[in-house]
Amino acid sequence: MKNNRRDFIIKAGLGAVAALPLAAVAKAPESKERFVHHVYFYLKEDNAANRAKLTEGLLKLSKVPTIKLFHIGEAAPTTRDVIVRDYSLSWLCFFENLEEEEIYQKHPIHLKFIADYGYLWSKVNVYDSIGPKR
Repeated sequence: MKNNRRDFIIKAGLGAVAALPLAAVAKAPESKERFVHHVYFYLKEDNAANRAKLTEGLLKLSKVPTIKLFHIGEAAPTTRDVIVRDYSLSWLCFFENLEEEEIYQKHPIHLKFIADYGYLWSKVNVYDSIGPKR
């Protein structure tokens, strides 16, 4: 007996899927825009002890559940004219979307971080970006 595509689909239990229009089967889930939050901290007294204290606080802050990935860093030893190196520490974190970053902003861990460690910095610069849709 000669097998054909229709027999294979029925035997494999794919009959219901095969009956759907191709667009319904192949449609990808709606894409979201990734949200990136980058903070540059300028310490009042930029020394090893205060950097360690702020790093301690940022590690606690990293426990906010909507953060997908984070990085704590110091200025790299690069010297091109366009590079800004005047900050003490940077905090970079990624969220799935704007809504998850807004949850982070109001989260008790974030609010406690500001209350407990805010005395260390004189200024922060924040750069938020979204995209691309994926």
